[in-house]
Amino acid sequence: MSNREAMCPVWHVRPTVQPVWEAQGMTVLIAGCGDLGTQAGLYFAEAGQRVVGWRRSADKLPARIEGTSVDLTGKLPAIPADTDVVVIALTADGRTEAAYRATYYEGTANLLGALARDGVEPRRIIFVSSTAVYGNDDGGWIGESTPPAPSTATGTVLRETEELLTERAPQSVLLRLSGIYGPGRTRLIDQVRNGTAHAGGAPHWTNRIHRDDAAAAIVHLAGLEAPATAYLGTDQEPALLAEVRQFIAEELGLPVPPIEAPTEEREVTGKRCSNVLLTSTGFTFTYPTYREGYRAVLKGVGVRHL
Repeated sequence: MSNREAMCPVWHVRPTVQPVWEAQGMTVLIAGCGDLGTQAGLYFAEAGQRVVGWRRSADKLPARIEGTSVDLTGKLPAIPADTDVVVIALTADGRTEAAYRATYYEGTANLLGALARDGVEPRRIIFVSSTAVYGNDDGGWIGESTPPAPSTATGTVLRETEELLTERAPQSVLLRLSGIYGPGRTRLIDQVRNGTAHAGGAPHWTNRIHRDDAAAAIVHLAGLEAPATAYLGTDQEPALLAEVRQFIAEELGLPVPPIEAPTEEREVTGKRCSNVLLTSTGFTFTYPTYREGYRAVLKGVGVRHL
């Protein structure tokens, strides 16, 4: 265990439970079948579930997912009567408050209206949210017991959508993901390669999760018998951004930029996210830290679902 892991506080968690499928072979509806939603859909299909995927361009979905072209803010098609799980994994058209409100809040409200319209009551609704609902930026640890206090307009919309779901659909589970990386998500790698990733600025804690682990967590939570209301989906080791850049540079055989150490004038920023509650349910990571994950990305493991 690293020193950083050892510093992680022990959050109050419920006892470990084993994943169970109460309804084998019933329907999973994925509203927002982009890269993450598609990967989760493929995992559901492997587990023997029928998967229906809604996205604007359904022709891009793999054959194992029954695709339907849908604009979640418009008129929605009939929802299969045997829908057991609904996954809401949306992506806004931009990083503005208006784009987030149209996609997340209004899209989710519209979906809840369609479920009521069709008299469908899924056993579980999983909403893919973000650790952006926590506005903490002092380098401290956060967990599910940390009160959400978003510091951005987009984070506020996500929090409002969470509240909408927990009020109107109490069977909902909120999966607050940290930064997703994985196949085709090479922005940080590209910055290191082209020399635009600088070590300057205040030391900053970052948190991330590989796309495949995020998708696996969705499937895992769908199968829990008595889940909590919210989980942080993040890997085992928060890391200083400069450390991640150093690691990628070493893997690429490029010059390694120095790490700026915290000082009284350069206090560390960001937050460190704990996954203790998620792992207490028996979930295990394929890529427990950024090291295993970025090595896989650099080797070209996996594909991005566009």
